[in-house]
Amino acid sequence: MSRESILKAVKANKPDALALPNIDLSVFDEDINLVDRFKENIEFVGGRLLELNGLDHLDTEIKRLYPEAQKIVSCTKQSGLGTVSVSKETDPHTLEDIDLAIIKGSIAVAENGAVWVSDEDMFVRALPFITNDLILVVPKNAVYLHMHEVFEVISKREKTFGTFISGPSKTADIEQCLVVGAHGAISLTVVLY
Repeated sequence: MSRESILKAVKANKPDALALPNIDLSVFDEDINLVDRFKENIEFVGGRLLELNGLDHLDTEIKRLYPEAQKIVSCTKQSGLGTVSVSKETDPHTLEDIDLAIIKGSIAVAENGAVWVSDEDMFVRALPFITNDLILVVPKNAVYLHMHEVFEVISKREKTFGTFISGPSKTADIEQCLVVGAHGAISLTVVLY
């Protein structure tokens, strides 16, 4: 069959659209410490949480955690450690040897340790996946309980690229041998301030 006839057959046999269910989000409410739950879950997926009271010592803490990092991209004004400049016009292929990327995260999700990062905060979409180590800087007041709340918040944004990042990249083969950094960053540190 030709492509056109296949697509025509699919369109002719498409089921009726169903309305999304109404979900009572109050059933997911919990009276917990959001930062503590986020920390548990980010560590569970292989990441690390660094809590700071403000960002005055951010660069000092980053240098302490990553003393060997030489090629650093900082996409946030809170850190002055950047040694490699990037912009929306940067060719991602030129970033293949980045040691550390420091990126602003917009939202943290307590239930799963994920952080929402939009393209306006990372400049180059490949950056959080091509760097050796990744730091996401997120305000403490941007930690939400669950994904339902977060989807409500991000649904109001301009529809551009964004991604949830939870822990460093990892994979396991059929022998269940875990490999960290297989398809992206070897480590993830989330800084809450």
